[in-house]
Amino acid sequence: MKTFYYLKTCSTCSRIMKELNIGKDVTLREIKSTPLSANEVDQLAKKAGSYEALFSRRSQQYKALGLKDKALTEADYRHYLLEHYSFLKRPVLELSDAVFIGNQKTVVEQMKDAI
Repeated sequence: MKTFYYLKTCSTCSRIMKELNIGKDVTLREIKSTPLSANEVDQLAKKAGSYEALFSRRSQQYKALGLKDKALTEADYRHYLLEHYSFLKRPVLELSDAVFIGNQKTVVEQMKDAI
């Protein structure tokens, strides 16, 4: 199963979706309208190697909550990922055995190869 996690108001996510030419074999999951469950966050973190790998420091919530001045633990990253959708680094492409996170050019190329 392939799942593409994105935010519909994010122009970068929209651009990458078009670039990937996502087919019907990929499930699209809009994270604001359908937030991730604790189990889903745990599974993504397991594939990514950590909760921190999923965490976006570009979120406006990150600055608003003063998190940049705190030493966050894996438990903290998990907590914030579950608390607000904007903490998830986007987009995320989940495959049965791998996960690709973010919008870096190299990651997008890896997504293309994986799809």
